[in-house]
Amino acid sequence: MRKVLTAMLLFVSCSLLAQEQLDNMGFDQWSKVRGTWYPSSKKEESIWATTNPGTSILRINSTVPEYEHVAVSGAGKAAAKIVSRKLVWAFLTGNLFTGEFVRVVKFSGAEMYNGTPFHSRPKSLSGYYHYRPGTIDFADDAHASLKGQQDQGQLEIALYGWKQRQHFISNDGPSTPATQDPALIGYACLTLKEDSAGYIPFELKIDYRSNATPTYVYISALSSRMGEFFTGSSESILYLDELQFNY
Repeated sequence: MRKVLTAMLLFVSCSLLAQEQLDNMGFDQWSKVRGTWYPSSKKEESIWATTNPGTSILRINSTVPEYEHVAVSGAGKAAAKIVSRKLVWAFLTGNLFTGEFVRVVKFSGAEMYNGTPFHSRPKSLSGYYHYRPGTIDFADDAHASLKGQQDQGQLEIALYGWKQRQHFISNDGPSTPATQDPALIGYACLTLKEDSAGYIPFELKIDYRSNATPTYVYISALSSRMGEFFTGSSESILYLDELQFNY
């Protein structure tokens, strides 16, 4: 009998592990500490990050809770409002990602860790978004030709076999595209090209490139997908709500 119970517990544990979700995927929990908004009930426990800790000293939070315009209404419901901004000296894309923001580097760059531990193989990531793109009004020299065009946003998920989180400093150059990372196991990306005129459901079906079990997942939402190159619109807004993994 003891062997049967042990086997059942192992089966239940494995089943739960195989269908894990991340904390606060509905973006209902937020906290504000010394002027900085964090997408969690306690900033120390957050698996979601933004550049807010680096910009809130200027009283700027690019990602904040939205309590009125939500995909699913109800008591205690909220969404993430992700806003691009034009600073005096640089352009800041609105951002939300799994990982950790460390610090601002040389006033316009950032040091961060990308990814959070994850050991499952979901078929897809779904949720709701409302995108309101503006006209690109800021661009670096290499992308100056994009000025005057409509901005684009991006939703991305990547599952990796990393031994540890990816350390990244934007001043050192552009990040390695997920599709070029040899540790990539599964990937999906959605480019947001139009005003969605309200919330619409989406589903990112994950393309798996191996049978390996992931160790980390990286989810990213950008209100201006070219923000890494300081290019985008200061009027672009992305609302994101009710994410979940589907198995």
